[in-house]
Amino acid sequence: MIRRIIVLLVSVSLVLLGESSLPAQVRVTPKASKGGHKQGQAWAEVPDSFKSLKIPDWPMPTDLERWNNADRARTRATLLQCLGDMPPRPDPRKVKVISKEEHDDYTLERFEFHNGVDMIVPGILLIPRDRKGAVPAIIGLHGHGSSMASICTDLKNGQCVGPILARRGYVVAAIDAAFNGERVGKGPAGPKLDKGAYPQEMSLFKLYLLQGRCLWGMMLREEQCLIDYLETRPEVDKTRIGATGMSMGCTRAWWLAAIDDRIKAVVGVACFTRYTELIAHGNLRKHGIYYFVPGVFKHFNMEALHALIAPRPHLELSGDQDGGAPTDGIITFEEKLIPLYQLHGKPGNFRSVIYENTGHEYLPEMRAEMAAWFEKHLPVKK
Repeated sequence: MIRRIIVLLVSVSLVLLGESSLPAQVRVTPKASKGGHKQGQAWAEVPDSFKSLKIPDWPMPTDLERWNNADRARTRATLLQCLGDMPPRPDPRKVKVISKEEHDDYTLERFEFHNGVDMIVPGILLIPRDRKGAVPAIIGLHGHGSSMASICTDLKNGQCVGPILARRGYVVAAIDAAFNGERVGKGPAGPKLDKGAYPQEMSLFKLYLLQGRCLWGMMLREEQCLIDYLETRPEVDKTRIGATGMSMGCTRAWWLAAIDDRIKAVVGVACFTRYTELIAHGNLRKHGIYYFVPGVFKHFNMEALHALIAPRPHLELSGDQDGGAPTDGIITFEEKLIPLYQLHGKPGNFRSVIYENTGHEYLPEMRAEMAAWFEKHLPVKK
């Protein structure tokens, strides 16, 4: 408790000193929320035989020179090794534009590319109509069981932030992840047996495991293919690409930034998850098999990934009743990341907001925070 008070006081002091325009830790009562389930005491329901698990206590960087010159590259290399074999990515110039649709504020393009291994990847691009030159691009990452439509075209979906960002002048890009959307039924078991996202997820996980690959690594690789494509588009300022998503999309956003420095800003919603607290609350069951990477615990916990993102702008928006992201784990992240961003001299580049009485949901307040974060850190030049 004392540590938490100290961290909060430090962040408030930085605001008062003018070093950060926003506090790093925020607690908000939203106007309306569906809520979730109150979280019980950590480890209370976990059998004794599992309470002695060897979970790595990864030391956060304290020597910036050492971190930048050696430890950061070593940590990323280890992370990539855990993600398994990821074949060379295909030529982004071979991406095919399938169709174009004109909307009031933007042009919607549908495209596709072969991932260079086993599947065709469909995608959507929203291009602002009144842009002036190349503009920043935001990669939208959908949640588990959802699709690129939930980001770009399904206006009734809370994740549909694509049009919001396009109207603010951003190019927005999204693809269907390996077992979602238009790709369902096109996995290794075919359309008769891979009926729905879950069977295809399991089929791909098992196949990639046999091949020395990891489903999560292959999914991230496809998002890197998308970055490659965005870099070829004249409408995009390739030096200013951000990533955002909810749930599985949230996790993909910060994993992608951890392995690829081309992501310059991150906004995650409803999945700021640390493995230790997920296990402590018995909530490994809250995430699909896609989420788990072999061998990670031989090296580090999730704070290592967030350390790889720093000092790039990173905003996380969470509900305090979301079992997939236990609140005590979020607080631990805050305690570790606030000093790290201070060490980098960029305290205003990290912000964590926890919404009270909020479950696994994307609130209007969260969408406003998301858009404001990108407008601050990846502004569209007028």
